[in-house]
Amino acid sequence: MAKILIIDDSLFQRRNIRKSLKAEGYDIQEATTGREGLEMIPTFAPDCIILDILMPEVDGLSFLRTLQAQGNTTPVIVLTADIQNTTRQECLKLGAKEVLHKPLTRLDAEKLRAIIITILDSVEEART
Repeated sequence: MAKILIIDDSLFQRRNIRKSLKAEGYDIQEATTGREGLEMIPTFAPDCIILDILMPEVDGLSFLRTLQAQGNTTPVIVLTADIQNTTRQECLKLGAKEVLHKPLTRLDAEKLRAIIITILDSVEEART
C-alpha cells in the first residue's frame, strides 16, 4: 500500500484531500506545517507528498528547498491557492512534480488521483 503524506495547515483542505484519495486505499498521514512534515518523513517514509505553499513555520518553498538540499527524491505535488506563474515555476525548479490549484474541484480531485497513480507507477518501476 502506497504511503502519502499530506502537508497543509488547513484542516478543511487536509480532509478534502484525504476524502478524494480515501477510495484508493492509500496509507495517509497528515502534517500541519512544513516542519512537522519534514520530521515525519524519516519514520513514515512516504511514497508521495502533497504540499501546501502558504504555511506557518516552514512554508512549502522552504520545505522543497530542504528536501532538495537533503537529496530526498520523494515525489511532491504542490496544491496551492497561489496562482502566480512565478510560484509555479519556482516549485517545479525545486523538484515538485506538479502544481495544482486549490480548492480542489471534482475535476481537480480526479486529476490529482491520476497524477498520484502516474507518480507511484514510476516510483515502482524505478525500484524494480
